[in-house]
Amino acid sequence: MKWFKSWKVRILFFIAALGPGFITANVDNDAGGILTYSQAGAQYGYTLLWTMIPITLALIVVQEMCARMGAVTGKGLSDLIREEFGLRMTFVVMVLLVIVNFGNVVAEFTGIAGSMQLFHVSKYIAVPAAAALVWAMVVKGDYKSVEKIFLFASVVYLAYIVAGVLGRPDWHTAMVETVKLPARGAWSDRNYLYMTVGVIGTTITPWMQFYLQSSIVEKGVTIRQYKATRLDVIVGSIFTDIVAWFIVVVCAATLYVHGMRQINVPADAAEAMRPIAGDYAFLLFAAGLFNASLFAASILPLSTAYTVCEGLGFESGLDRTWKQAPVFYWLYTILIAAGAAIVLIPNFPLVPMAILSQVLNGLLLPVVMYFMLRLINKPELMGEMTNRLWLNIIAWTTAVIVTGLSMMLIWQSIHG
Repeated sequence: MKWFKSWKVRILFFIAALGPGFITANVDNDAGGILTYSQAGAQYGYTLLWTMIPITLALIVVQEMCARMGAVTGKGLSDLIREEFGLRMTFVVMVLLVIVNFGNVVAEFTGIAGSMQLFHVSKYIAVPAAAALVWAMVVKGDYKSVEKIFLFASVVYLAYIVAGVLGRPDWHTAMVETVKLPARGAWSDRNYLYMTVGVIGTTITPWMQFYLQSSIVEKGVTIRQYKATRLDVIVGSIFTDIVAWFIVVVCAATLYVHGMRQINVPADAAEAMRPIAGDYAFLLFAAGLFNASLFAASILPLSTAYTVCEGLGFESGLDRTWKQAPVFYWLYTILIAAGAAIVLIPNFPLVPMAILSQVLNGLLLPVVMYFMLRLINKPELMGEMTNRLWLNIIAWTTAVIVTGLSMMLIWQSIHG
């Protein structure tokens, strides 16, 4: 019985450790992420699975750096950027981030509209109702209750793993492509390069770093609790990329194999699976898309509001009232209302815009990582908690590779 009690204690400790890191990583599998991973599987089969292992390693390193900076300094990332690099530079970064984040917010309501249409609910009913729900859930709730709701919602991501198994993929090919680099000729395909940058951008999104660090600060995590927080970050990063792997696999096994290479509307990714993988897989995928979209529609505007208020020195935080932090709450409200309104425009190109927002994430990522690496390697800021050599190697390599891919994409786009 001693071993049982020991494992019971470990499991309880593991669950207790889950928090901002797990939530932030799993919001990454939002509507934009699901559509991007689905398009990757539908368009290129299993051949983009090679990105998952290096991306997971990079995600762990990047997320861990933000969590550590938050625990050591007690300040958010945009706050540190303003203090160390000045208001002008901070303003430029925030403008870029707000533009990209707004595209992500639109993508979340796209996912809500598309998933509810699968259940024959009009977007003109589903989107306004969802916007009101996420606004009330965050503004009228408190941080602890909101966090519990998000942690519970994360469990629904298991639906994609179940759907992946029901899709009966070619497991051998999937495993081989996960550890096999693409052929050189793949990089001359602009669409392949575009999708690669999109996969990176949707996995290691810039807004995640700002939100995670702010959440660590707001939760009051200090260096004493940092071991539990680091575990939280690692588990969240691994879990979210396992889900991403299965989304690519199930779409490769169903859509790609049966010749459907283009996802035109959010419903395509789920609808096309109904006759192939059965109604159960279809329902799982549709429910997962709705949950992911609703989940991220709350977090993304929240992350943006935190970032802007920190960068410009306004009061922010869910522990403050509307009167104490009016800019924070108004910005959150406007992003939700405007994002929902865009989706209600007839014939708006929802899926292409959702994938474009993830590519823009990839283009902005090296900029954010540059500031992060400059900050975390300052001894006067981090003391003995600066990066170790191997962390710097992984982080700088990630930044250089993404920059290189981004430049190649821009060059190929300009020259056709």
